[in-house]
Amino acid sequence: SGAQPVAQLVLHVADDADEMVELETAQRAVEDLVVIAEFRDPIYPGLVSTGKVERGGDKPFHTVINAENFHALQTLLYTHEGKVDAIYIDPPYNTGARDWKYNNDYVDGEDIYRHSKWLAFMERRLKLAKRLLNPLDSVLIVTIDEKEYLRLGLLLSQVFPEADIQMVSDVINRAGSPRAGRFSRVDEYIYYVFIGEAAVTPWTSTMLGEDEATTPMPTVWFTAVRRGSGSAREDKKSGKASFYPVVIDAETGAFIRVGDPLPHGSSRHDFPLAPGELAIWPLTTDGRENRWRFSADAMRRHFANGTARLGRRDPLTGLRPVTHLQPGTLANIANGTFEVLGRTAEGALELGLGERAKAVAPRTVWSRTSHFARDHGSNLIGKLLPGRRFPFPKSLYAVEDSLRFVIADKPDAVVLDFFAGSGTTTHAVMRLNRQDGGSRSSISVTNNEVGMEEQSRLSAERLRPGDAEWEQWGICDHITKPRIRAAITGKTPDGEAINGDYKFIDEFPMADGLGENVEFFTLTYETPRMVAHNRAFSAIAPLLWLRAGAEGARIDAIAEKGFAVADVYGVLFEVDQSRPFVDQLSARPNARMAFIVTDDDRAFQLVCAGLPEHVEPVRLYESYLTNFTINVGGDR
Repeated sequence: SGAQPVAQLVLHVADDADEMVELETAQRAVEDLVVIAEFRDPIYPGLVSTGKVERGGDKPFHTVINAENFHALQTLLYTHEGKVDAIYIDPPYNTGARDWKYNNDYVDGEDIYRHSKWLAFMERRLKLAKRLLNPLDSVLIVTIDEKEYLRLGLLLSQVFPEADIQMVSDVINRAGSPRAGRFSRVDEYIYYVFIGEAAVTPWTSTMLGEDEATTPMPTVWFTAVRRGSGSAREDKKSGKASFYPVVIDAETGAFIRVGDPLPHGSSRHDFPLAPGELAIWPLTTDGRENRWRFSADAMRRHFANGTARLGRRDPLTGLRPVTHLQPGTLANIANGTFEVLGRTAEGALELGLGERAKAVAPRTVWSRTSHFARDHGSNLIGKLLPGRRFPFPKSLYAVEDSLRFVIADKPDAVVLDFFAGSGTTTHAVMRLNRQDGGSRSSISVTNNEVGMEEQSRLSAERLRPGDAEWEQWGICDHITKPRIRAAITGKTPDGEAINGDYKFIDEFPMADGLGENVEFFTLTYETPRMVAHNRAFSAIAPLLWLRAGAEGARIDAIAEKGFAVADVYGVLFEVDQSRPFVDQLSARPNARMAFIVTDDDRAFQLVCAGLPEHVEPVRLYESYLTNFTINVGGDR
């Protein structure tokens, strides 16, 4: 009849006899109904792709997940348990400004339980985060301000009793944030939780300020004349190979050649010199004959290579001292402690401090203009996303530095942020990759919550969560995804080249973009019936791809031939097709994982026996229920 479908709603309550008593009956439009589950009801998560950007070749993909972060963390236990190298989170600071929710309600300053609610909220997530971190070598980084730093420190000590914990103070606004009748706050705090063998990588700055004293270049040129006992020409007959002249021009002092060694017993005064030549011998300051530190042939190589040089001329004799670079110095050139800046006019190497020599241990107080949140957080987002605003974003360079100290030596690190907000962590990881050629990947989890002011406006327009017009204003869709897309492509959401340059460590136009890959997902909740009947594989497929490293092609559907093989993993749907499956997977040197769908223990073992050693077998039950159930039991 065209009438709007309606449903009858009945409210029940249990009386003392534990019987259900009907209290109220009402009718509502079917489209207004929302399917819910109790918190302990089983949930079967999946991921649905909502777009991707590919500019990174064969690099692994960064992942952005639109989800409630507790359920996302539970889901990531299947894909990344014990595999995450670093977690960086910027959780709600619990300032009382109604900026976070507990049990679906905003928490404000009037809530007398807001501190205990915040602790419960954080504890549930930190316990899951602990399981995701590599127990042998990983770091958790948590930022906070003065409202909760004491409680957070105690909570971290409780959840991570075996870890070493440090706190850093980071200046983010030298102008200060006023506190009525109190000191104006200029900094916030960063907790580092070091797990296993994790350590801080030294860097070129102590982080205490901008104009730090530079490390002086040490003395590296040493005399080529032997010193000490046993150095005299007559001490060893073998010394005859090390007693020879270095010939220079008598008028200019310029190097001419290295002469041949004198026979044992012959006088240096008998050495033949051409007119205008002057000989430098390995003599002591009082004129005694010693030996050079190496043979004549070696001395010739040193001068040719620039690792030996002539010093300042003696105004009386016209002679010049011969110095050289010791083996340890040459090793330090090779390992980056020193770097070759060029050559002198006479061909000697000019050396400076390399990055390794400049490296120092960062201090626990950071004061860098690059960390100012307004200039390099809010203003940066304004360039990437003109006309869009996000409250209190971190400075890109502050997050970049925070991560640098713990993943600089891990070019393939996996970094997780489950309070991703505007997506600064993913942006920072991508910049670190550009600086050293790394292939680090990030997983960012954020919800699509709409701000309170925007909610009021949308509600007045009779819109509600789930409507496209509502969702387009959510954090993930309005800020996170377009920000990361803009960072990679170098273009704003309107297709214009981004105006401005990156600063500090790596300066280049933002319009150049970044050579990275990213895919955006939304966490879905699959029904048990669909999962049990293998009808939800397309939603489960991204989880297998993530577990295999988020690289290359993805297997998104059940293959008719009974198996499918992608770049780095394969899925065997029917065990009777194990032979061709194993053959194809073995032919891929980059393959690292095989998912085998079976409830039969013996069949699983037989397939495993045929796999190459570098491929890890993972069993998937035919119903998938055991693999992907979340939200049952355990701490929340």
